[in-house]
Amino acid sequence: MKKVLILGAGMVSKPIVVYLLEKGFAVTLGDMDVAKAEANINSHPNGKAVAFNVQDDSLLNSLVSSHDITVSLLPWTFHPFVAKCCLKHKKNMVTTSYVKPEMQALDAEVKAAGIIFLNELGLDPGIDHMSAMRIIDHVHNKGGKVEEFYSICGALVAPEVEKNPFGYKFSWAPKGVVMAGNNDAKYLRHGKVFDIKTEDLFKNPFKVDFDKVGALEVYPNRDSLPYLDFYGIPEAKTIFRGTFRYTKWCEIIDSMKRLGMISSTKIDMSGMTYADLMAKLIGEANASDIKAKTAKFLGQQIDSNTIKAIEWLGFFSSTKLNRGEDTPFEVTSDAMIERMMIKPNERDMVVLQHTFLASYPNGEKEVIRSRMLDFGTPGGDTSIARTVALPAAVGVEMILKNEIKAKGVHIPVISEIYSPILNALEKLGIRMDEQFGLPLSENIN
Repeated sequence: MKKVLILGAGMVSKPIVVYLLEKGFAVTLGDMDVAKAEANINSHPNGKAVAFNVQDDSLLNSLVSSHDITVSLLPWTFHPFVAKCCLKHKKNMVTTSYVKPEMQALDAEVKAAGIIFLNELGLDPGIDHMSAMRIIDHVHNKGGKVEEFYSICGALVAPEVEKNPFGYKFSWAPKGVVMAGNNDAKYLRHGKVFDIKTEDLFKNPFKVDFDKVGALEVYPNRDSLPYLDFYGIPEAKTIFRGTFRYTKWCEIIDSMKRLGMISSTKIDMSGMTYADLMAKLIGEANASDIKAKTAKFLGQQIDSNTIKAIEWLGFFSSTKLNRGEDTPFEVTSDAMIERMMIKPNERDMVVLQHTFLASYPNGEKEVIRSRMLDFGTPGGDTSIARTVALPAAVGVEMILKNEIKAKGVHIPVISEIYSPILNALEKLGIRMDEQFGLPLSENIN
């Protein structure tokens, strides 16, 4: 029986554990919180939960060496430690995270070891890559060119879920969602490169009408330019990767950034209240009438969406922080987590859309749109858990069955990887709705 090591028992881990156990593999799930790992294993005879700390080098080596493949669902900063251990023991590895330079630098050694490190095999990144490449290869196989490409994804609550002032609830890695608000972004649009600094990330969202959901706002997601090469579309004059949100999110997070509320600068918060912290962030000597002072600092009305949201989070209150030296990011993200986690009886939702403008040698052009709308099950798996974990699960199964011949550090943009995984996902109810031959008016403006 092939043995799979999964590191990290967080919010998206359960579907991969269940899938692999049902396929007849032995699964060891390691986490610092062994109770979470045990809950996911659910007493399955081929499953095992272990207490795991990635900084325990001896334990990591023991676990990796005794399994056939390792899946790292840990925060991305830990992937290089795991990867080097897998390389040492010549074991394959799968992650759902972006490939960082430290990981890519291992490519030659991984190839020499005759193994594969398959990364970005989740939702975004993951399903987005695979579903995009299926259409890109289709266009190229017809002799066409991809002139424009937009790829936009979002993990949200379903439309019927009661909204808070942010229009958002966490269904995955809350700290990561908030921290992503500090990213820069870069994209190519109509031949011009736009380099967006973090302070401007949320300033100019555009809207896309998504069927059965309504109008959603879009802001840019990281650096889109490398995907010209990754996707093999150097001819494209537009490449834009973005994130979907309900309205209000961009406006509010932009203002919170202006206030320094998600800054990682350390502050001595000893004896402070939330209002005291806000006063310090806007340079006020005291916290009296802090709500009005904050509105003035932002140049907003006192009943603006931002002021309502900050008040709802408790940042104008006299409640003690009970912290020493800490960062505004930690205070803000903890306050958001306390109030903004999705409830067990609420559905989450994943929305993913690709829009292509393709041209052909005969002069014809078409817009191609590929969409996925997927919902979680109240009391069951969330959509984000399924759409992140199941691509990785199928990839693990293929590697263990020797159905992927590629070696080295990869993302799923080659057909021998993406085609069978997309086909398997469709059987699991995760599918893209592809529309070809749309008029040019259907392109994103």
